[in-house]
Amino acid sequence: MTQEQAPRRRLRDLGITIGDLPPGPLNAITDVAGVRVGHCTIIAGEGPLRRGHGPVRTGVTAIWPHGGNLFDERVPCATQVLNGAGEMTGRALIDEWGVLASPILLTNTHAVGAVYDATVAYLADHDPRIGPDAWVVPVVAETYDGFLNDSTGGHVTREHVYSALDSAASGPVAEGSVGGGTGMMGFQFKGGIGTASRRVEVDGVAYTVGLLVQCNFGERRQLTVAGVPVGRHITDLMPTRGDSSAPPPGGREGSIILVAATDAPLLDRQLARICRRAMLGLARTGSTAGNGSGDLLIAFSTGHRVVHGQSRHSTTWLADEQLDPLFAATVEAAEEAIINALCAATTTVGRDGNTLYALPLERLVAIMRDYGRGGGSHGML
Repeated sequence: MTQEQAPRRRLRDLGITIGDLPPGPLNAITDVAGVRVGHCTIIAGEGPLRRGHGPVRTGVTAIWPHGGNLFDERVPCATQVLNGAGEMTGRALIDEWGVLASPILLTNTHAVGAVYDATVAYLADHDPRIGPDAWVVPVVAETYDGFLNDSTGGHVTREHVYSALDSAASGPVAEGSVGGGTGMMGFQFKGGIGTASRRVEVDGVAYTVGLLVQCNFGERRQLTVAGVPVGRHITDLMPTRGDSSAPPPGGREGSIILVAATDAPLLDRQLARICRRAMLGLARTGSTAGNGSGDLLIAFSTGHRVVHGQSRHSTTWLADEQLDPLFAATVEAAEEAIINALCAATTTVGRDGNTLYALPLERLVAIMRDYGRGGGSHGML
């Protein structure tokens, strides 16, 4: 179970900043107007693994680009792959048409099929055209949570997917050990969901870029926060197995899903460029996108909507020469969202007594201060 411990705090609440661009009011993907996020967290049982019975440490996270009907009012979208040892359904259609026509769901590796089926059912329940007259290809992305979770036990059900979709809201986003991030590991600490945003001005107009990540990657020695090699200074609190006779878990590449949203009017081709800049934010935290990692990215724009069935589309988009501020915003927000996932996540014991420890925030602040990188009086714990 999740252990009782001191309240968790986001990176900026600790007095540590990344980059020099200002965040949005919530420093979250929901700073992009219309974007909603919902979680369903599934925690049950403890003790030895019994496939199909638990223990369960998993969940579902849902992201809606806007509050309208996505089937009728699609948004420009693009995907990219840094390393492809993972899955995101719907990528072929997005790559072909350049639009997103479904919510984005995040979950564990072996629940992709269940979440996909449930999302189809949910969309059909809310739009009678789907099925008899139209089809959808939902976007479902995954990372693996088998260290803590009965990952092949079939514990994610239609009820959980509906809950994540129905609970999606604007406003602050729950982070850490929630939703699809419930069972995840980050830099051999407890990982999970993280988010951040940046505000920029392009040609006199203010725009927002927001990122949400499901963080499940990295070896401890790689962890870097605002350029500081934090992981090299915290060599204890490594993942432990409940069975003392089992070998300790080794280094792992793991995976990450990065979801970028912006209200800047961009084409799908330009959104692919945004995805590639999110890769730079990922690299800044220490990732090398190893052979076994699944590093999958998706970006969408709410700057205009593509009306389904309309014979002609007329819109205005930013010139490529104007994108540099958005690129910088993406890099910073991606980096901070990943670290926020670690800051928010709580120590968790899962199947067989396996344990992932939370990043110790007091020690993080002290290390950053030693390097002259923040953690001022307002960031003291």
